[in-house]
Amino acid sequence: MSDRIETDVVIVGAGPVGLFAVFELGLLDIRAHLVDILPKVGGQCAELYPEKPIYDIPGFPMVTGQGLIDNLMAQIEPFHPTFHLSEMVESLECLGTAEAPLFRLRTDAGTEFITKAVIIAAGGGSFQPKKPPIPGIEGFEGTSVFYAVRQMEPFRNKRILIVGGGDSALDWTVNLAPLAKRLTLLHRRDAFRAAPDTVNKMRALVAEGAMDFHLGQVVALEGTAPVLEAAVVRRDDGSTFTIPCDVMLPFFGLTMKLGPIAQWGLNLHENLIPVDTEKFETSVPGIFAIGDINTYPGKLKLILSGFHEGALAAQRVFHYVYPDKRLVFQYTTSSTSLQKKLGVHA
Repeated sequence: MSDRIETDVVIVGAGPVGLFAVFELGLLDIRAHLVDILPKVGGQCAELYPEKPIYDIPGFPMVTGQGLIDNLMAQIEPFHPTFHLSEMVESLECLGTAEAPLFRLRTDAGTEFITKAVIIAAGGGSFQPKKPPIPGIEGFEGTSVFYAVRQMEPFRNKRILIVGGGDSALDWTVNLAPLAKRLTLLHRRDAFRAAPDTVNKMRALVAEGAMDFHLGQVVALEGTAPVLEAAVVRRDDGSTFTIPCDVMLPFFGLTMKLGPIAQWGLNLHENLIPVDTEKFETSVPGIFAIGDINTYPGKLKLILSGFHEGALAAQRVFHYVYPDKRLVFQYTTSSTSLQKKLGVHA
């Protein structure tokens, strides 16, 4: 028997952007339920890089992925959101009109929602790491080969091989080098897609002799699974050499899948959801998309951009939830009523 829940808004995705949307909605007296396929809140921040430093959140010179999620959870606590974790929204049915949207959503756990608006904050949808085509790599996964770093301490005093040239590869190179017995970065070319400052830090570590950097691609693993002993690397000229290592971290990016969202009747562009930049609404009135899952001219895939998108989406949601009320924008620094909601005493 399914649980039927009536609420103002259902947020699909409990990552940082979905969590901040709860805050913006809460300021407007809008109730929210959140659904996430993961067993905990936080999205990629909590699942893939909880200890990775993030430097571009306003007001925080540095915060870890998990630290950001913890702060967001504390921020939205006054609004008492309800979480439905380890659930996936399987179907969406439009019950209302363009002027007065109403939706029925059902999850794979049998939960049914009746809601006036839906905010999709599911990052890129469900995600899984892109795996290198190395024979027998599956036997080492989870013991010697990892596609994410959830805690740094298990890598202390290990011979670490990091493969890749993007932000994740370079960030973890810089952060794990002080812990490692020896760290080696491997990339197919001497050019990177990572932030220039991080690349400069990596090159400084190489110049100091604190780590190694090689060009090439891993073509084979040596050792008796699941214990890794070395990686065989092929250079551009076809010659090979080995890099002794206890752990290999391949960072080749993520494969994103929209899953059931692709069947919701939304206009899609290369597995992303086009939105306007006034209210971040999709082609279906009442359904919004914020964060990495949306696309529009000039889009930047930054957490702080998703925060901005969530704030504007909440303003439009207010008109669907309270069609007879006039929305008067208020600053949290000057509104006594808002300060009371947040538990702040002037």
